[in-house]
Amino acid sequence: MIWLAITFAISTRWICFDFIRQPCPRSLGVRASFHVVLRACRHHGALTEMRRKAFPVRTRNMLVASLMLFLGCNIALCQQSLTLPDAPQPQQWKAEQSSGTSEYRKHHIMWVVPNYRTDEDATEFQPLPPDQKFKLAFDDSFDPTAFLVAGVFAGSSMAQDQYRSFGHGAKGFSKYYGGAFADQAIGNVMTEAIFPTALHQDPRYFTKGKGGFLKRTGYAISRELITRNDDGRNHFNTSELLGNAVAAGISNLYYPAADRSLGKTANKWGQQISLDTAFNIMKEFWPDVRRKFFGH
Repeated sequence: MIWLAITFAISTRWICFDFIRQPCPRSLGVRASFHVVLRACRHHGALTEMRRKAFPVRTRNMLVASLMLFLGCNIALCQQSLTLPDAPQPQQWKAEQSSGTSEYRKHHIMWVVPNYRTDEDATEFQPLPPDQKFKLAFDDSFDPTAFLVAGVFAGSSMAQDQYRSFGHGAKGFSKYYGGAFADQAIGNVMTEAIFPTALHQDPRYFTKGKGGFLKRTGYAISRELITRNDDGRNHFNTSELLGNAVAAGISNLYYPAADRSLGKTANKWGQQISLDTAFNIMKEFWPDVRRKFFGH
C-alpha cells in the first residue's frame, strides 16, 4: 500500500504540473495543426520542433506516470499476497502431515497390514455400535494395503501349488488372487461385523500394554478365545471362531470342486485361526515398536 500511495502521488503531481505549465491550444482542428507544422518547417531546427509537437512533454510525463502507477499497483498487490492471513503456515502444514503419518502407522502394522481393530486406550470401555462394526470390517477389507496383502497370500498359495486346477502364469495367479482376497474380505465381515452385531460382542483387540514379553504374548493368544461383550465383560469369542468357520465354508463356493471336503475346509479354518493369533501378537507389540522408533 505504501508503494501504491507514493506512485499515485508522484503521478498526480506530474500530470497536474504539466497541465498547468502547458498553454491550452486555441484550436485543435486539422487546418490549424497544418499551419503550425508549416510555420515550424520555415525556421531552423524544424525537425526538432516537429518531434516536440508530435510527442509533447505532457504526453511523455503522462505515459511515464501511468507506467509508474501500474508498477506500484503490482508491487502493492504482491506485498498483500505475501501476507494473506489464510495462507498456510509451514509449522501448521508440518503438524498436519505429522498427524496424518502417525495415524497411518497406528492403523498399519509395519506400514502394510491393516490394523483398524486395535484399541490402545483401554482405560474407559465404550461399546461399539453396529454401524461402526461394519465400518471396521470395511476398512480392514478394502484398505489399499489389503490388496497388497491378498497378493502376498495368493503368491504363497501359488508357490505351494495348493489348487492345481488354477494353473500357473498370469491367469493362474488371478484365480489365486481372487480367492485370497475373497477369503480375507468374507472373514472380516463375518468376524468383525455380522457375528459381533448378532451376538453383541466387540470385535476390537484391546492391548494389554504392560507386563513382560511372555505375559503379554499369552494375553494376545488368549484373545482368540476370549473377547468382550458390548457390556464390557469377558466372554467366549464366538464371533471369531464361528465367523471364520462360516467363512471357510463359504469359500467352497469359489474354490475347485476337488478341494471341497470337510477335511480341507477344517484346514482352512485352522490356518485362519493361526494367522489371526499371530496378528494378535503383532497388534500387542506394534505400539511399542512405533513409540520406540517414531515417538508416537
